[in-house]
Amino acid sequence: MKILVTGGTGYVGGAVVKELLRRGANIRMLAREQTEKGKLPSGVEIAIGDLLDPPSVEQAIRGVDKLFLLNAVTPDELTQGLIAYDLAKRLKLKHIVYHSVFRVEHFKDVPHFASKLAIENAMREFDVPFTVIRPNYFFQNDRTLRDPLTKAGIYPMPLGQVGVSAVDIRDIAEAEAIVLMSDGHSGKTYNLNGPDVLSGPMMASIWSGLLGKEIRYSGDDMDAFEEQMRKRAPSWSAFDIRMMFQGYLERGFVAEAGDIEILTDLLGHTPRRYEDFAGETALTWQKQ
Repeated sequence: MKILVTGGTGYVGGAVVKELLRRGANIRMLAREQTEKGKLPSGVEIAIGDLLDPPSVEQAIRGVDKLFLLNAVTPDELTQGLIAYDLAKRLKLKHIVYHSVFRVEHFKDVPHFASKLAIENAMREFDVPFTVIRPNYFFQNDRTLRDPLTKAGIYPMPLGQVGVSAVDIRDIAEAEAIVLMSDGHSGKTYNLNGPDVLSGPMMASIWSGLLGKEIRYSGDDMDAFEEQMRKRAPSWSAFDIRMMFQGYLERGFVAEAGDIEILTDLLGHTPRRYEDFAGETALTWQKQ
């Protein structure tokens, strides 16, 4: 069995590739250009192509049995995803595992959520076996917060007073590899949530303890958050991310009944906790 992985050069996709290799998978990875020797694990076949170039995607899909579909948050995310899906459908793949997002149907005003929902809906219309993976906010997003936390003494992500059931990318990758490598998942949708509901003030408290200094939660001013995002991301992306966090505040992003139990059963262990991730991250920062 051969699996085509898209998005494998990114942080999440790279973790999925490692988990698949650990399980002995035969992997082909779609990449825009040949990667330098040593930058990818040995044993991964590279197919040069682009999700906006259908002939190259078709060539990459030929000869594989399954597709792991993860595409980046871009203005043309929907087009990219549907090109890959339509070609997988035409070539009659045995199974597609799609990396979507938690509570996607409740965030139709968020551009990248709306793209993922449209791709999910297309998958449900046709007869290619599929599984949808819907992860929550990633723990690892907070690795970018070293300066705000250690220098400014603030936790800047607007998670609100209720919070989110954030999840570790390592658990996401493990779950996705398990679904790709085992039977019984066709037609299922898995919500991937961590075991704790993490609010903005709670995050500040966790980091205060780890860093040995007072960390303040910066609050829920979405205009100010979007303005800060525009300093390090394209304007369209800053708006998209602003709408996502605003949705968290308005509609919630907390695990639904049974989610943690289902993920625990799928993984064979309890999902990782944010405090453990944060402790590992703080230790890494101290060593650098």
